[in-house]
Amino acid sequence: MSDIFRDLFPLLWSGMITGCLYALGALGLVMIFKSSRVVNFSHGNVAGFAAFLIYGFSSGALMQLSWGAAVLLAILAVIAIACLTYAVIAPLVFESDLTATIATLGIGLIAQGATLLIFGADIVSLDLPVPRFGMSVLGLFITGYDLTVLAVAIVTIALLFFVVDFTKLGVAFRAISINPFAAEVCGLNLRSIHLFSWIVAAVLGVVGALLIVPTTFLSVTTVASFMLQAFAAAVIGGFASLPGALVGGILIGVLMNLFTFYVSPEFSSTFLLGVILLALNIFPNGILARVGGSRV
Repeated sequence: MSDIFRDLFPLLWSGMITGCLYALGALGLVMIFKSSRVVNFSHGNVAGFAAFLIYGFSSGALMQLSWGAAVLLAILAVIAIACLTYAVIAPLVFESDLTATIATLGIGLIAQGATLLIFGADIVSLDLPVPRFGMSVLGLFITGYDLTVLAVAIVTIALLFFVVDFTKLGVAFRAISINPFAAEVCGLNLRSIHLFSWIVAAVLGVVGALLIVPTTFLSVTTVASFMLQAFAAAVIGGFASLPGALVGGILIGVLMNLFTFYVSPEFSSTFLLGVILLALNIFPNGILARVGGSRV
């Protein structure tokens, strides 16, 4: 019993760190869904393509740039992809949410195909320039990577919530997410706000992908698999709730960590599917939704 509790707190800590990354991915999904009611299934493949671009720009495979310049160039590229993606599906958004959602599957396959065409199917390593140190605090071993993830996640999420809550663009975003018709009658441009949410989601995806890659390897499916957990976080938190996505991300990170360690890593995908189905039955509107309430 003492061994179980000895392992529990490190697992909770590492699960919370990973959960912050799931939350970043989930926030991107929720931003798009709140504004346009489209579930963006291309989120993971586009973020994975951006991670490969950073590898290509910094390793000499495409260019020989500094890490910072590679990240900046990749972010600009993924913003351009987000703009192009929305330009393609914009007519579909106003015709059918379902049709637009299905279209994102095709865009995701195109992004995956482009990754394979440019970089091949080889597994590569993408190191994050983080401080390499470790320290023990109250029995927990905390690394420079942990603190980097925590700091980047806090700053990114705080900046996102500040924009959404305290800027005119954020007010327009919230108005459209609540009642698109009324917002358009009041003079708001739906397409501009949709594009804003797609760009923000793309950047959040790149940040999450960059931070998750050092814990594993970079392949065509690495980031897409990571976004599966982010999707589960969005489901648990309520697909139209930004705070819910944050809570759902941390919850998924902790649950997946505990299951992988105490049960089996081989059945982690099955467990994740079970969590999604259970959440949909118990909290159909999200874990933070009021009982009997509706999505906002």
